[in-house]
Amino acid sequence: MKKQTFTLIMALLMALALLAGCGQASPSPTVAAFPAAETPDAAEAPAAEAAEAPASSQVAGAADMTTVEDVLEDGMVPVYAESLKEGIYPVEMKSSSSMFKADHCELVVKDGKLEAVLYMSSDSYRYMFAGTAEQAAFAAPSTYISLEEHADAPHSFTLPIEALDAGVPCAAFSVKKELWYDRTLLFRADSLPLEAFDASMFTTAESLGLADGSYTVEVTLSGGSGKASIQSPALLTVQDGAVTAQIIWGSSHYDYMKIDDTQYFPVNTEGNSTFEVPVSIFDRPMPVIADTTAMSQPYEIAYSLLFDSSSIEAAA
Repeated sequence: MKKQTFTLIMALLMALALLAGCGQASPSPTVAAFPAAETPDAAEAPAAEAAEAPASSQVAGAADMTTVEDVLEDGMVPVYAESLKEGIYPVEMKSSSSMFKADHCELVVKDGKLEAVLYMSSDSYRYMFAGTAEQAAFAAPSTYISLEEHADAPHSFTLPIEALDAGVPCAAFSVKKELWYDRTLLFRADSLPLEAFDASMFTTAESLGLADGSYTVEVTLSGGSGKASIQSPALLTVQDGAVTAQIIWGSSHYDYMKIDDTQYFPVNTEGNSTFEVPVSIFDRPMPVIADTTAMSQPYEIAYSLLFDSSSIEAAA
């Protein structure tokens, strides 16, 4: 009997021990080997991944993009702030995307820096960023360029740029798509008025030491549809330091040319349209307007003339 009682007592003690062990299988919630902040592998890494995912998903991919155009042209040389006079000038912008356009643009030259003000007729874009779309997606919102509202003019973005005649990488945030899109913009130096340039930028008759007389010079026409042509070399006349070029077009359908705000009319009545126009600079594109009557109604077309100073020879 004593033996059976002892056996029952021992069995009861073993059962109690097992129950006590099961109760301690889960650690107390108030006890931790390390605070959460000291376990980066378990806590910080998932948080970082969660932060990256939404940002990268805001970058437009190839499938979201329209055709990307190359805005640069062969032979373009960057023009920096030191080559320009301080002021605000109208400037022509070319975009790598047909979906990103400006009504008009202004160039601000101040304190050795350049800014382009893009006036937008549409409010399709909420922000711009001076960098790539990938950089914009992970950048602090304080670095975004916000759309500025104007009561008496289209809304605008003000974008810092390094140079004219050079591709400017930037990103634009679409309101509708909520995506950052990569854009490359080009601000054309030859669209600026001549007074925007520092005199040291120009090759002139004076700097070339051209004496009064008659010369020939190779001249290149660019702009328009690319179908127009002019005669080259052109006759160049220097008198009292002023330079005049005879421009002979490849057709008789031009009734005037315009340089800055001055109109010039043909000097002939038969044959291809011929003009005598002033030459203010060599070796850089000189903006001109030519009015053509070849279509159903007259049209002013923007061109540029580049006079190559290295080709100047005395006229026979």
